[in-house]
Amino acid sequence: MVVIVIAVLVIASGDKDESTTSAPSATPTAKTRQKQTGEPAGERADLVSFQLDDRSQAGITDIWLVWTIKNSSSEKSDYAWDWEAVDADGTRVEDGSQLETNVQPGQTARGEYPTTLKSAKGIKLNVTSFDRSVSY
Repeated sequence: MVVIVIAVLVIASGDKDESTTSAPSATPTAKTRQKQTGEPAGERADLVSFQLDDRSQAGITDIWLVWTIKNSSSEKSDYAWDWEAVDADGTRVEDGSQLETNVQPGQTARGEYPTTLKSAKGIKLNVTSFDRSVSY
Protein backbone atom coordinates (compact mmCIF):
# COMPACT_ATOMS: atom_id res chain seq x y z
CA MET A 1 0.00 0.00 0.00
CA VAL A 2 2.81 2.42 0.90
CA VAL A 3 4.62 1.69 -2.38
CA ILE A 4 1.47 2.51 -4.34
CA VAL A 5 1.01 5.83 -2.50
CA ILE A 6 4.64 6.80 -3.15
CA ALA A 7 4.33 5.87 -6.83
CA VAL A 8 1.13 7.93 -7.16
CA LEU A 9 2.79 10.92 -5.49
CA VAL A 10 5.82 10.71 -7.80
CA ILE A 11 3.63 10.46 -10.89
CA ALA A 12 1.27 13.23 -9.69
CA SER A 13 4.15 15.66 -9.20
CA GLY A 14 4.04 16.19 -12.97
CA ASP A 15 6.37 18.70 -14.62
CA LYS A 16 7.86 20.16 -11.46
CA ASP A 17 11.59 20.69 -11.73
CA GLU A 18 12.97 19.33 -8.45
CA SER A 19 16.65 19.61 -9.31
CA THR A 20 18.84 22.13 -7.54
CA THR A 21 20.29 24.70 -9.92
CA SER A 22 22.13 27.91 -9.52
CA ALA A 23 19.82 30.90 -9.58
CA PRO A 24 19.94 32.95 -12.76
CA SER A 25 21.36 36.42 -12.58
CA ALA A 26 20.95 39.41 -14.85
CA THR A 27 24.54 39.23 -16.08
CA PRO A 28 25.21 37.97 -19.63
CA THR A 29 27.98 35.66 -18.45
CA ALA A 30 25.58 33.86 -16.13
CA LYS A 31 23.12 33.39 -18.99
CA THR A 32 25.90 32.06 -21.19
CA ARG A 33 27.01 29.69 -18.44
CA GLN A 34 23.44 28.43 -18.03
CA LYS A 35 23.22 27.58 -21.74
CA GLN A 36 26.60 25.88 -21.70
CA THR A 37 25.66 23.57 -18.83
CA GLY A 38 22.75 22.25 -20.88
CA GLU A 39 20.03 23.21 -18.44
CA PRO A 40 16.64 22.34 -19.87
CA ALA A 41 14.65 25.15 -21.39
CA GLY A 42 10.93 25.32 -20.67
CA GLU A 43 9.21 26.72 -17.65
CA ARG A 44 12.40 27.06 -15.57
CA ALA A 45 13.73 29.45 -18.23
CA ASP A 46 10.89 31.84 -17.33
CA LEU A 47 12.87 32.78 -14.19
CA VAL A 48 15.05 35.28 -16.05
CA SER A 49 16.96 36.52 -13.00
CA PHE A 50 17.04 35.69 -9.30
CA GLN A 51 19.72 37.34 -7.20
CA LEU A 52 20.62 39.15 -4.00
CA ASP A 53 20.50 42.94 -3.80
CA ASP A 54 22.58 44.39 -0.96
CA ARG A 55 20.92 47.67 0.06
CA SER A 56 22.86 47.96 3.32
CA GLN A 57 23.92 51.43 4.38
CA ALA A 58 25.07 53.30 7.47
CA GLY A 59 25.99 50.01 9.16
CA ILE A 60 22.48 48.57 8.82
CA THR A 61 22.25 45.26 6.95
CA ASP A 62 19.49 45.24 4.33
CA ILE A 63 19.73 42.38 1.81
CA TRP A 64 16.85 41.54 -0.53
CA LEU A 65 16.00 38.82 -3.04
CA VAL A 66 15.05 40.29 -6.41
CA TRP A 67 13.70 38.42 -9.41
CA THR A 68 12.32 38.77 -12.90
CA ILE A 69 9.82 36.33 -14.42
CA LYS A 70 8.89 36.42 -18.10
CA ASN A 71 5.90 34.27 -19.04
CA SER A 72 6.84 32.46 -22.24
CA SER A 73 3.69 30.33 -22.26
CA SER A 74 0.41 31.07 -24.02
CA GLU A 75 -1.60 31.08 -20.76
CA LYS A 76 -1.82 33.28 -17.68
CA SER A 77 0.51 31.58 -15.18
CA ASP A 78 1.41 31.30 -11.51
CA TYR A 79 5.00 30.57 -10.49
CA ALA A 80 6.24 29.00 -7.26
CA TRP A 81 9.84 28.17 -6.44
CA ASP A 82 11.95 27.14 -3.49
CA TRP A 83 15.47 28.45 -2.99
CA GLU A 84 18.44 28.26 -0.68
CA ALA A 85 21.33 30.59 0.08
CA VAL A 86 24.63 28.74 0.57
CA ASP A 87 27.84 30.28 1.91
CA ALA A 88 31.36 29.61 0.59
CA ASP A 89 31.74 26.63 2.96
CA GLY A 90 28.63 24.97 1.51
CA THR A 91 26.48 25.69 4.56
CA ARG A 92 22.87 26.65 3.90
CA VAL A 93 22.36 29.97 5.68
CA GLU A 94 18.78 30.67 4.57
CA ASP A 95 16.04 29.17 2.45
CA GLY A 96 12.50 29.98 1.46
CA SER A 97 9.76 29.95 -1.14
CA GLN A 98 8.63 32.65 -3.52
CA LEU A 99 5.43 33.10 -5.47
CA GLU A 100 4.52 35.22 -8.47
CA THR A 101 0.90 35.03 -9.63
CA ASN A 102 -1.31 36.00 -12.56
CA VAL A 103 1.50 36.70 -15.04
CA GLN A 104 -0.05 37.22 -18.47
CA PRO A 105 1.44 35.55 -21.60
CA GLY A 106 4.52 37.52 -22.71
CA GLN A 107 4.36 39.70 -19.59
CA THR A 108 7.38 40.38 -17.37
CA ALA A 109 6.92 40.51 -13.59
CA ARG A 110 9.49 41.74 -11.10
CA GLY A 111 9.49 41.05 -7.39
CA GLU A 112 11.54 41.46 -4.26
CA TYR A 113 11.60 40.06 -0.76
CA PRO A 114 13.71 40.89 2.32
CA THR A 115 16.12 38.32 3.80
CA THR A 116 17.73 37.84 7.18
CA LEU A 117 21.19 37.40 5.65
CA LYS A 118 23.98 39.30 7.38
CA SER A 119 26.09 39.60 4.21
CA ALA A 120 25.76 38.90 0.51
CA LYS A 121 29.50 38.23 0.06
CA GLY A 122 30.26 34.66 -0.94
CA ILE A 123 26.58 33.68 -0.92
CA LYS A 124 25.30 31.54 -3.78
CA LEU A 125 21.57 31.23 -4.51
CA ASN A 126 20.22 27.88 -5.68
CA VAL A 127 16.71 27.20 -6.96
CA THR A 128 15.75 23.85 -5.42
CA SER A 129 12.34 23.47 -7.09
CA PHE A 130 10.39 25.44 -9.69
CA ASP A 131 6.81 25.15 -10.92
CA ARG A 132 4.70 27.07 -13.39
CA SER A 133 0.98 26.40 -13.40
CA VAL A 134 -2.02 27.83 -15.21
CA SER A 135 -3.59 30.72 -13.34
CA TYR A 136 -7.40 30.78 -13.13
